[in-house]
Amino acid sequence: MKVDLISEHADPLAAVGGVDSGGQNVYVAALAMALAERGHTIVVHTRRSSPSQPASVPLAPGVTVEYVAAGPPIPIPKDELPPYMPEFTDRLADRWASDPPDVAHAHFWMSGQAALQAAEGFPVVQTFHALGTVKRRWQGEADTSPAHRIDTEREIGKRADAVLATCSDEVNELCAMGVPEQRIAVVPCGVDLTAFCPDGPAAPRTAGKLILSIGRMVPRKGVDTVIAALRLVPGADLVIAGGVPDDEELVRLRELAARYDLDDRVHVIGSVPRSHVPALMRSADVVVTVPWYEPFGMVPVEAMACGVPVVASAVGGHLDTVAGCGVLVPPRRPRALARALKQVLGDPDKRARMSAEGARRARERYGWPNVAERTEAVYTQAIDGKVCRLAALGG
Repeated sequence: MKVDLISEHADPLAAVGGVDSGGQNVYVAALAMALAERGHTIVVHTRRSSPSQPASVPLAPGVTVEYVAAGPPIPIPKDELPPYMPEFTDRLADRWASDPPDVAHAHFWMSGQAALQAAEGFPVVQTFHALGTVKRRWQGEADTSPAHRIDTEREIGKRADAVLATCSDEVNELCAMGVPEQRIAVVPCGVDLTAFCPDGPAAPRTAGKLILSIGRMVPRKGVDTVIAALRLVPGADLVIAGGVPDDEELVRLRELAARYDLDDRVHVIGSVPRSHVPALMRSADVVVTVPWYEPFGMVPVEAMACGVPVVASAVGGHLDTVAGCGVLVPPRRPRALARALKQVLGDPDKRARMSAEGARRARERYGWPNVAERTEAVYTQAIDGKVCRLAALGG
């Protein structure tokens, strides 16, 4: 099967950790490689963001990344990309006119819009990764998404041959948007179980209890909630990984730690190479991820796969991944988070149980070979023109 993945802003070859570089980049790269390992030929189309990027780059055996010239070849925030998407769409259509795939899989709403306009004679599968309705609900006036995003997502959801939801909560959101339920397939994100596993080196750490927060440095990730909670968790240090030194959010978090007189307990280390993340996770007593909302959330699954206890906010994909093997707390509630952290850090037996159960669940449900097989099944059903609902969340 020839599969084209469209990921307009999330380059699978980009370094992870910036404002617009995170879980989607990892997802697209890992899915492409896992599908190629199943014998498929994969092309990933992403926008050219540097003049040094060639037309195409091999990512792995059977996987090629093609850079689409659309707008100036410089980094542009994803919410400022719509003016350049007509050019992206036209170039995609030209590419497909001479070499169409068997199926196109679009990632994020602008990719879906482009794919549906450019595709002719083959199905389009859509993964949103995040929904404008949810973002607007939580961010309000701070939401920088284009005004037409929500209406466009509704149109994409109704026109796509299949929509992949990454969790049960997203199914509810999609149905509320009017997406036909029979065309929604639930397939979670995956984790590299060879890298993220309990056995392996651990990064150097402080002598006391260690809490790790890792991810993109944007306010909605709720790292300020973790800092606020730390005031009520004596004897523990917090390591914050992600972002670059001049990120506004990192500056804000450092200032918050200083205001709470936590400078000696909060360690902001910035971006960490992807290959170093498993060792960093293994060094922690608990990984904390408490965003206001989260479409899926790859950090807790990666931590679980490493056998590290997880405390997460009770939102989005966490309701599927963490519930039953980790601790869920309300978002933006420092006191509730502090209580959960003290319970986990103060009970070695509880941490051991959480570690074992999290690792087991990650192995059984979230390995990329499993995710690729289920995604392939959706492609096949879309090509055959059949309804594709896959209700089961388990492996």
